[in-house]
Amino acid sequence: MRYLLILISIFFISCSFAAEVSLRDYDEFDIPEGTHIPVISLQEFSTAYCEEGDKVNFITTSDIYLYNKNVIPEGTKLSGYIDKKNEPIIGTNAAMRVFVNKMYLPDGFEIPIKSYIYTANNNIIGGELTPPAKYIRMPHYQRWTMFRAMGVLQAVPGGERRMGEHVTIASGANLIVVLIAPIHMTHTLIN
Repeated sequence: MRYLLILISIFFISCSFAAEVSLRDYDEFDIPEGTHIPVISLQEFSTAYCEEGDKVNFITTSDIYLYNKNVIPEGTKLSGYIDKKNEPIIGTNAAMRVFVNKMYLPDGFEIPIKSYIYTANNNIIGGELTPPAKYIRMPHYQRWTMFRAMGVLQAVPGGERRMGEHVTIASGANLIVVLIAPIHMTHTLIN
């Protein structure tokens, strides 16, 4: 019985060495959160005629290098959708946020990503305050001379604001995509 057990264990050990597959040499790595990817828009989209969930497409304008490797080559396509949309109201322009969720390398390999179109306003495009609807003339006295005030009339913004306007991103507009989660890369193009 002992010999049979030894023979079976030798058989499994030799099978495990024989079944070892020789894989090609490549490294897995992560593209870190916060990486900026310059892109251009492939179509025009606007708060005037687009709805939440409408798809938008972009293409990278330059190579992105990490660890001396071209990890995101120029011409990589990115796709996403309008995640949030606010209509214009009195005092505020329309706003939208675009979530980018897929990256297609030039060889067709698809990688899921989590990113937004970057803006300084928490990744929201638009949403600025509108200009005042009217200005009020108000005297501003600068100094007193010979018992009378010397002043000027200055225009001061009134309390009411104009109606907001829609936000449009033109086709071919230069934008930046910022990653909100790291991309685990297992596939790179070899030149």
